[in-house]
Amino acid sequence: MMHESSKTILVIEDDAVTRNLFLNGLEAEGFITIGAENGLVGIQKAQTYLPDLVVCDIGMPDMDGYGVLDTMRQDPLTAVIPFIFLTGSDTMADVRRGMELGADDYLTKPSTVEKLLKAIAIRLEKQSLWRSWYATSKSLTTNTVPSVIPESIFPSIPQLKEVFDYIEANYNRGITLSDVAEAVGYSAAYLTSRVANKTGETVNGWIVKRRMAAARPLLRDTNQTIEQIATVLGYQNACHFSRQFRQHHGLPPKSWRNQNQVSHVSTSRKLPMNTRPQHGKYASLGLS
Repeated sequence: MMHESSKTILVIEDDAVTRNLFLNGLEAEGFITIGAENGLVGIQKAQTYLPDLVVCDIGMPDMDGYGVLDTMRQDPLTAVIPFIFLTGSDTMADVRRGMELGADDYLTKPSTVEKLLKAIAIRLEKQSLWRSWYATSKSLTTNTVPSVIPESIFPSIPQLKEVFDYIEANYNRGITLSDVAEAVGYSAAYLTSRVANKTGETVNGWIVKRRMAAARPLLRDTNQTIEQIATVLGYQNACHFSRQFRQHHGLPPKSWRNQNQVSHVSTSRKLPMNTRPQHGKYASLGLS
C-alpha cells in the first residue's frame, strides 16, 4: 500500500542483512528510507534529514541504541521523533531503561517486516492525530479559560512536551490519565512511569496543578461563584474542586478567596475620583 504523503524512516542497524531487509520492505510500502550502519552515523543522519521515525538496534558497537536515543532526546531538533527499538532481549530491565530514555516501542528480534510495518503505522497514526488535534485545539482553548498565568507551570522537558501541551490545552475539559495516554499514544502505565521518572509527579498530579494554577486568579480577580469556577475548570461538581483545592492550599476556596481577594483589591484597586467608600461595601467583595 503506497502512502500518499511519503514518510521518511531511518533504520539504524549494524547487521547489513537485517538493515537491507527492513529498508527494502519499507520502500515497497512507499516509505522514503535512510540506512545507517552504526549509532554515530545514525545520529548524524537523524540530525541532517530529520526523519519522521527512527528504527534502531540496541546491540551495536561503538555506540549502542541507548546512546543513540539519549543523544537524540537531548537535541531539540530530534527530541520528539518517534523511536522504535530493535532488541534481542525483552527483559524488564531493558524495557524499563528504554522507557526512561523515551523509547516509543520495542520489537524483539528476529522480527518480520510485517511486524515492523504495523509498529510504524501505529506510531505515525498517533503522531498524525496528535498534530491535527493540537493545531485545532490550541485556538479553541484561548476562548474557554482566559490565560492568566505569565509562565508555564510545566518543566521544560522535550520528551514530555506533547504530554504537557495536551494537558495545557485540555485541563479544563475534565481529562484524566487515560485521555492523556491515548492522545500521546502510550499505555497509561507506560506514561505514568515515564512522567514520574522525569518529574517525580504523576500525570493526574500535573492536571490538578494546572487546574489549581487557573483557579487562583479566577477566585482572586473575578466574582464567579465556586460552582461556576469548578465548571470552567472541568470539574463535574464543586465539591470535588473544593476538596482538591483545600488539599493543595490548606484552605477551602471560599476562605482562600476571602483572604486573597480583599488583600488584592486593597493594594491594587484604586477608587474612582471624587468617590468615597461607603460602609458595608467591602463586605460584598469576593463573597459570591
